[in-house]
Amino acid sequence: MAAIDIPVQRAQVENLYVEAMLLADEAHAAFAAQRDLGALAGDALSQIGLACESLKTTTRLMHIIAWLLHRRAMFAGDPGAGPNDSAARIGAPVAADWDVCAGFEESVRRIVAASERLFERIAKIEAGWEAPAVTPVQQLLARLEARL
Repeated sequence: MAAIDIPVQRAQVENLYVEAMLLADEAHAAFAAQRDLGALAGDALSQIGLACESLKTTTRLMHIIAWLLHRRAMFAGDPGAGPNDSAARIGAPVAADWDVCAGFEESVRRIVAASERLFERIAKIEAGWEAPAVTPVQQLLARLEARL
């Protein structure tokens, strides 16, 4: 398999990879701090909620990172990274339970929201890359057709 040579896509993937890795590091630290500082101590339901939302956020970020790493491998021409592999699709998002998140510190809520936004951005990018390109002539014909 030949390497994909689309510089704009390659730059997007590299920038998003750095953003995702930084966010994953922040998420790890924030959830650990919330758990370790005992902010939810004594409230078993809140502790379970924190564990669940931590897992959802981590899973969301790992899906993003796996997608980005797969794209990097495709750009490099890795024969094991094809466009039809399961890792080539970002998949369906796992939404946070914002009723549960309301009890978390602001920094944790910010990270959960940022991970959801990053997932949405990746999904939109993937959809845009997969969509067939519309030429200016096709756009003009569509406008003319709409007027008729």
